[in-house]
Amino acid sequence: MAKPYRSRRRGVDGSDPYWISFTDLMTAMLTVFILAVVALVVQLTRAEASLAAEREVAEQQRTQFEGQIQALQAAEDIRAEIVQEVAAELEAQGIEVTVSENNSVLRIPTELLGFDQASHEIRPENQAAALTIGNVLASALQKDDRFQYIDTVFVEGHTDNRAYTGLDGTGNWGLSAFRAISLWQLWEESLPSDAQLGDLRRPDGSPLFSVSGYGETRPVTAAQDTDAELAANRRIEIRFTVVQPTAEDLEEILELSNQSS
Repeated sequence: MAKPYRSRRRGVDGSDPYWISFTDLMTAMLTVFILAVVALVVQLTRAEASLAAEREVAEQQRTQFEGQIQALQAAEDIRAEIVQEVAAELEAQGIEVTVSENNSVLRIPTELLGFDQASHEIRPENQAAALTIGNVLASALQKDDRFQYIDTVFVEGHTDNRAYTGLDGTGNWGLSAFRAISLWQLWEESLPSDAQLGDLRRPDGSPLFSVSGYGETRPVTAAQDTDAELAANRRIEIRFTVVQPTAEDLEEILELSNQSS
């Protein structure tokens, strides 16, 4: 006897319900994948924008640092030019001064100013050389307004290591300061009007020149046993400092650094 024919059940549209379930699953997985890709693209786009902003801040910081370094280097180069020009011009006029290795200090030996032991007076016969130094210094600083690159010019007095009790008990400190003052006063009183060093000003309007004394604290000889060694320490030094970045400049760079971190 033949078996009765039974047809397999299908959906109302004649499709296989198992296949429909698989298709729905694949569609759902594809949708999830697309959403994940979109989310990843959005995340990467945001990350790229953030990195671009950080790179921009870092570039601004680097530019400011480079600007500060270039400005400082330019100031140091101009200081070296001034010091070397002064020394060369004085040598051409028969006046020998010493230049420090970093081109920041001119040393005027005692024989040019005539400082005897315990004396801060410039001898009359030495005043011409002292005035020549002032004239040459003024000319070098005023050339192309190069003094604008200099922060301060210190006229520094020094003594030998022998104890001194004069000048109201101020000792070698007072003696060294009065030696620097003697030179400065001679310049103020006797330099021509176009070479008045006191007229040179810093950007804030304060005087470019400053006068100070160091007593015996900065010797230039290892020992002070001979008259020559003692005399070498009785001297005037002209020290040039250059314009440095201000605290405000550094704070601005630090603020940029904090923004990029």
